[in-house]
Amino acid sequence: MRHRVAGRHLSRTGEHRLAMRRNLVASLIEHETISTTEAKAKDVKAFAEKLITLAKDGTLAARRRAIARLGNRDIVEYENGKAVKKNTVIGKLFSEIGPRYLDRPGGYTRIIHLSLKRLGDNGRLVLLQLVGPEEAAKKDKKSRAGRRRKRAKEAQQAEETVKAVKQERAETKADEVVAKEQPDAEDVDVEKAETDSETGQSEKQQ
Repeated sequence: MRHRVAGRHLSRTGEHRLAMRRNLVASLIEHETISTTEAKAKDVKAFAEKLITLAKDGTLAARRRAIARLGNRDIVEYENGKAVKKNTVIGKLFSEIGPRYLDRPGGYTRIIHLSLKRLGDNGRLVLLQLVGPEEAAKKDKKSRAGRRRKRAKEAQQAEETVKAVKQERAETKADEVVAKEQPDAEDVDVEKAETDSETGQSEKQQ
């Protein structure tokens, strides 16, 4: 019984599975999209993402670890019937793919289910793709727009606070000025009493 045995056998030996993973991931890095069965895609997905995480590091030690895990297959294109070496799988991984996902914490690949089935064994086919740079750019734009909105909102709140403080200070100053201009009630009462006494004295003298 296969209790606590992780991974998929895929009807292959360990060496055959490792060679299959390396070939599929090398093709994924070279073409950025491959078609395979669902079980193989799920098995290869984690292996590919670990290599991309190594490529984000970009150091010599990370490059050596990636070569040890994947190998370093040449990327060849045919021009005028002749094979021309354009790059290597590790070179493209570290120069193009790794820097593309520097701001992405994970999820560099995706599986798209197809309606097609493989002839012969009727296996379900899927597309295993690298997430495109346009999606990372959209996410970056959204996050930038969100940061801009947040900053604008904070600036507006700060302006409103400053205006409220200024208005409160102006009202306080106006109240102080009015209080200075208006005489106190005690002074008014004293003046009134003095005037009344003066009026009373003048009436007596008359």
